[in-house]
Amino acid sequence: MEVLKVSAKSVPNSVAGAIAGVIRESGSVEVQAVGAGATNQAVKAIAIARGYLAPAGMDLVCVPAFGNIVINNEERTAIRLIVERR
Repeated sequence: MEVLKVSAKSVPNSVAGAIAGVIRESGSVEVQAVGAGATNQAVKAIAIARGYLAPAGMDLVCVPAFGNIVINNEERTAIRLIVERR
């Protein structure tokens, strides 16, 4: 499954386009975010991607989970949003 990493500075429309593209190709994508700002941008992007895919008859479901990732040799807790076609 492809992983898209989102930061607080990510543009939701751009991330939404990437999500929609991966969903069209493989049917699922994992979106990772560390921190409140990044999580906010990720959730906005998923909502926008849902709008992009609706005209094609696709709906999305999102399953949230926690995950540990390493950034600069430091372990951090990330929000993992697994997005799939319904």
